[in-house]
Order: sequence, then structure tokens, then C-alpha cells
Amino acid sequence: MTQEKHRPSLSEVHRSIKIPSSNSFWRKMLAYGGPGYLVSVGYMDPGNWATDIAGGSKFGYTLLTVILLSNLMAILLQSLCVRLGVATGRDLAQACRDYFSPRISFCLWVLCEIAIAACDLAELLGSAIALQLLFGIPLVWGVCITALDVLVLLFLQGKGFRYVEALVIMLIATVGICFTAETIFSRPDFGGILFGYLPKREILQNPEMLYIAIGILGATVMPHNLYLHSSIVQTRDWQPTTEKRWEAIKFGTIDSTVALSLALFINSAILIVSAATFHDSGNQNVAEIQEAYKLLSPLLGVSAASAIFGIALLASGQSSTLTATLAGQIVMEGFLQFRLPSWLRRLVTRLLAIIPALMTIIIFGENSTSSLIVLSQVILSLQLAFAVIPLVMFTSNHRFMGEFVNPLWLKFLAWGVAIVIVCLNTWLLLQSLLGWLHLVP
Repeated sequence: MTQEKHRPSLSEVHRSIKIPSSNSFWRKMLAYGGPGYLVSVGYMDPGNWATDIAGGSKFGYTLLTVILLSNLMAILLQSLCVRLGVATGRDLAQACRDYFSPRISFCLWVLCEIAIAACDLAELLGSAIALQLLFGIPLVWGVCITALDVLVLLFLQGKGFRYVEALVIMLIATVGICFTAETIFSRPDFGGILFGYLPKREILQNPEMLYIAIGILGATVMPHNLYLHSSIVQTRDWQPTTEKRWEAIKFGTIDSTVALSLALFINSAILIVSAATFHDSGNQNVAEIQEAYKLLSPLLGVSAASAIFGIALLASGQSSTLTATLAGQIVMEGFLQFRLPSWLRRLVTRLLAIIPALMTIIIFGENSTSSLIVLSQVILSLQLAFAVIPLVMFTSNHRFMGEFVNPLWLKFLAWGVAIVIVCLNTWLLLQSLLGWLHLVP
């Protein structure tokens, strides 16, 4: 089952990046480095901003522990994606199509498309909000402008996948620099930060806090990233021997772990800035990105703080839409085996996001965008189990993975993460149902 038997997704860049034959660790690390950063942008996209701002302003540093635990889960799950892609030559979508019945596979595809649409909704709205805040561009036009990322992606990928990775890394660096500055401006309580990373029972007992916490989980561990990562690790041209596959798994895992550690810093910084700026000053109901932008400079006493926030938001949204477009292509090809021209595949994927975003703005108005971003992250979280469980199943299956199967300790850890995700999502559904029943006369 570990042999590649069919045409891969993203075939135009499959095995396009050469791996040096020397034994130099750093040369190989440089060659394998890149996919992890494309994946990491999904862990710091505008959906994270909305949930982190809401959590920080209302509950201070308390939900830092959720960000930490979510990131640790993400590191584990993305390492399984590397293992699956390298060992089998399949991405997660192809593995689902090959393993499950056509009916189940089709259902998983529909759920995945819903998750990508929810993700893209948050990213497009985030970019559009940034354009409005920085340049006064109406949200409807901002959403349309962000569609140009399809052209950028086609142009860069035509030159080589390394150019796509370089652009995304540059955008991530921009976000990181901006939030390092914002953290310094906000002068947070470092004791409160350290205490915030400790687990607390009240998160499970407070329905409002749990709702935001699961939104953070949905914004951090994203279903489409599992499909994306298992495919783009195959852009590296390792030799198809057992030794070289293990080497690819090792370096791919290091790459994603380092990249997701950077995502942990940025996610934490967003919540810390929100807690230090809004919660500690009595502005505990700040939940919208636009409101945070307007209040940052007055509350911090730094005139550039709001502009820096807007620049970081724009960089975050644009990097996320690039990778979501790739994920949409991978999912469509993997589940349905559609082979369309690259520009058409990406146009379809982008329209699946633009149409809901435009409808949201036109029907509900511009003031509802941030609350809808938070809701989109909860929807993502509810879809997460349908990607995580197949991933853990496949990588724990000896017949599927051969000698690359998860060792016993990793099986227990991976299934533990899957169970936690399912339990949290069940809790959220029960709380939402009880709340709805309470409102019914």
C-alpha cells in the first residue's frame, strides 16, 4: 500500500524541488523547509484574530492555555500528515477516496468543502476589513480585490513552488514583526501571561468561555491544513527508498514544528495584546477587529499602533487565502479526481469563498463581519473530527503504512487528541442546543 499508484495532486509541482545528496544537515533542512510555513499561515489567519481578540478582551490571559494546547495538537497532527504523504505517496483526500466507500468519500468531500468555505470566508473578510481600515475601501470591493490572489498564485507557481513559499514566508515575517511591536507597546503582565498558560477547569464550566475556546481550537487546528500538508510535502524530490523516506519524514516534521512554533508566538501575541490593551483597561466587550483597530492607538498612546495592526491583518489574510486556494485544489482533485486547467480549478475554489463572503456583507451588513468570522471558526472546529479521525486511522494502519506506521505511543497520543476534539465539539453542540431550548417559549 506504500507505493504510489496514481497521478498526484498538484502534479505541476510534484517532486519539483531537488534534495541535495550531501550529508549536510542545514542544506537538507533548507531544501525540505517551506511546506510547514504554508501550513502555519492557517494557524494565524483572520479567524484566529477574531477569536483571540474576543477571548483576550473578555477573559484576559485565561485562554492562553487553549492556544498552547491547540498548537501542541496541531504539531502532532501535522507530523502525521508528513508521515502519510511521504510513506504512501497519497494526500489525505486521495487516501480517503481509496480507503472508504464512494458514498462515505463523497460525504467527507462535502464536509471538507464546507470547512474550506468557512475558512475562506474568514480570510477574505479579514483581508477586506484590513483594506477598509487602511485605505477606506468598501468591504464588497475589498473582497473582490482579494480574488486577485488566484492570479498571483498562478504566476508564482509557474516560476516554481519555491516562489510561492518565499512569498508566504515574507508575509508571515511581516505579521510576526508587527505583533512583536504591538506586544511591546501594550506592556503586558508577564506573570499573568505565565499563569494564563496553565489549564483551568473554569474554561469547561463557563459556556461563553467554552464557546470562544472551541472557536480558538477551530481556528488553530484547521481541517484543510491536514489535506494541504499531506500533499505539499510531496513537492520534494526525495529518493523512493526506505532510508530517504525516513529522512523526508524527519526533516518535514522539523520544518512544520518550527513553523507552528512561530504560529504559537503570533497567536499568543494577538490574545496578549487584546488582554493587556482592552481587558485591563475595562474594555471587556471588544470582539470585532474593526473596534480593536480603532481603540489600539488611543489606549496604547502610540499613533502607529492601529496602522501596524492593519498591516499585519492584511498580510495574514492574503497569506491565508493563497494556501486555502491550494487546499481547495488538492481536495477537489483528491476526492473527485477532477483534472481541470490550473486557472479554472483555482477560479472555482476562489468563487466558493467569494460568493458567501459577498452575500454575507450584502445581506447582513458590514457590522456583522467579525461575529461571523468567530462563527466560521466554530464551524471549522465541528468539521475537524471528520479530517482528524481518518488521518489517525490511516497512519495507525500497518497495511496502509507498512513500516512507517505510527508506533504504539504515537497511536495512543494521536487517538487521545482525536477523542479530545470529538468531546469538545460534542460539548459545544450540547451547550448550543440547551441555549436554543432555553430561548424557545
